[in-house]
Amino acid sequence: MKIIRFKTKEEKKGRRAARVRARVSGSAERPRLSVFRSNRHLVAQLIDDASGRTLVAAADIEIRTEKKKAKTEDQTKVLAGQEVGKLLAEKAQTKKITKAVFDRSGYRFTGRIKAVAEGARAGGLQF
Repeated sequence: MKIIRFKTKEEKKGRRAARVRARVSGSAERPRLSVFRSNRHLVAQLIDDASGRTLVAAADIEIRTEKKKAKTEDQTKVLAGQEVGKLLAEKAQTKKITKAVFDRSGYRFTGRIKAVAEGARAGGLQF
């Protein structure tokens, strides 16, 4: 009898991430925009793979602390993703970065991941 081994979500994500990382590499002129998503938070960063350094980073925690100070309503996760993208693009422009390569880190290009990409494009990053 043949034993069937089921693949977990983590294994599938790891395979997708490896496929993307094999093709995507960042440089100082065109860094890699990497996105990390957890159940609660979202982090995006621009990475120079040649030197292995993070050039710019933005997280939804930064936005939420600003919103609490301003006493506004809570946002949805997708809207927070757009804000993270815009904040990352603003920080990148201060460091004279205008182009990037998008690395979705194995996540499907929908929801919060898509919102980060749209926010970064709206903020002025090209990819």
